[in-house]
Amino acid sequence: MTSWTTVTTMGDLLLRSAERRPEHEALVFPDARYDYAETARRALDAARSLAALGVRAGDRVGLLMPNCPDFVFAFFGIQLLGAVAVPLNTRYRARELAYVIENADLVALLTTDLADEQVNYVERLVETFPELAAADAERLELAAAPLLRTLVLVGESTPPGFLSRGRFEELAAEVDAEEIVERRARVRLRDVCMIMFTSGTTANPKGCLLTHEAVVRVWTSVAETLRITEDDRIWDALPMFHMSFLGPLTFGFGLGATLISMPHFEPAAALRQIESEGATWLYSVFPPIVMGLIRHPEFAERDLSKVRGLLNVAPPETLQLIQDAFAPAIQVGGHFGMSECAGAITCNEWEASLADRVGTCGPALPGISVRVVDPESGEPLGPGERGELQIRGYGALEAYHKDPEHTAELFAPGGWLRSGDQGTMDERGYVVYLGRLKDMLKIGGENAAPSEIEAHISTHPAVKLVQVVGAPDERLEEVAAAFVELVPGADLDEATLISYCQGQIASFKVPRHVRFIDGSEWPMSATKIQKFRLQERIKAELNPTPR
Repeated sequence: MTSWTTVTTMGDLLLRSAERRPEHEALVFPDARYDYAETARRALDAARSLAALGVRAGDRVGLLMPNCPDFVFAFFGIQLLGAVAVPLNTRYRARELAYVIENADLVALLTTDLADEQVNYVERLVETFPELAAADAERLELAAAPLLRTLVLVGESTPPGFLSRGRFEELAAEVDAEEIVERRARVRLRDVCMIMFTSGTTANPKGCLLTHEAVVRVWTSVAETLRITEDDRIWDALPMFHMSFLGPLTFGFGLGATLISMPHFEPAAALRQIESEGATWLYSVFPPIVMGLIRHPEFAERDLSKVRGLLNVAPPETLQLIQDAFAPAIQVGGHFGMSECAGAITCNEWEASLADRVGTCGPALPGISVRVVDPESGEPLGPGERGELQIRGYGALEAYHKDPEHTAELFAPGGWLRSGDQGTMDERGYVVYLGRLKDMLKIGGENAAPSEIEAHISTHPAVKLVQVVGAPDERLEEVAAAFVELVPGADLDEATLISYCQGQIASFKVPRHVRFIDGSEWPMSATKIQKFRLQERIKAELNPTPR
């Protein structure tokens, strides 16, 4: 039986659902909820205000906000204009902000005075552009960002150099709503709809140019694969600037379903929200989120019976642990994706067996191809052989923004995109993700994947989260070092954890060093832990710089 996927532009997704289900809940926050009619109205108003500021099709508009409804309204307002949304990592410091704002050619940037993990965005932007204090809010002239004309503050304060919320909303009256609808109709599927910047762990972030077609087709296929419907209530507390939120936002609004979120993930509040809002799908994706849920004391107390599925990216042992924590009726599965491919490449099918759902990332989405090659020769490998995962299909980025050199390096002959990830694929096309190629440990001449070690350690009931990196060793050159966050109230020491690994995994993989870490100490990019910083930490400890 043929499955048909309807592909349209991002702006049309919202307007179509608003016309079809105007009174259905679209967006739910702890203290606010919006139906599709109101969401579409606010997005249209944001588009009208941006148009009055001179934003045109193809212009780049930045979003520097924590999770909040205003982010969603502005994001779709940008799409309705045919402009390009540039979500900015809220963890960026001044140097990174200055680079990305200039590199992305932003003409406008929307931010807020809402606090997010003690980050003050106004102060951060003033630190980035000190001349803001004396600037004309409606005609910025910043030496470090010559194209940036406006900084809009969607909040209550009115600091110098920022356009106030009140003035921004007033501007909407200068542009008729019908003009926005006409502009929306001119947007093409192959137009770029957003620039997603990679985390930039070792160099400046790279901007992935993603089209309407890539984002909508990829995430519509994910929803079809997972059998998500218009009646589902999808919980996603991941950062809104990340593809793991923007993807579910895309298919959720495309279906006319309900998306549930919160300003900042906190396990107890999240569990209460999932229960009270009757969430049916948890888009938890990353171990820090789902492990925070299942390791919390309130997990057993909450009625999560309406949840029918959740998606996570984790080793098989961790996925099995998650499945065991939830009721057997809840489908737990994983997928594989990357920003360069619009966020999703493979996905476990709803009908897949438990072994496939926890042991693999599933097959490629329809219309996308995956292969495994020798990372040195580029020669394709057979079923079960470990190598680099390469991808080809409609989800791939158009290019890295203003970076032809890295764009050329990204693609292999035949249009195959080099992922930099290692994995295997069986004869059916089911993919197993084995981590980043650069993360592979070389212990006394033996290769060891950190994910394999992490998978075993994560099964210890006292462990909430674990990350394994390489530590210098005089004899073996490199050994495994485990950074571990414990479940609140749990007691575990280094010797006991090492003993837990002995006899269960190969002796050379057993960590030689264990460091216990508080949850607030993890060095994060967006949703991912920056392992290179953990590696720098253990290296500095073991080989301190001589005074």
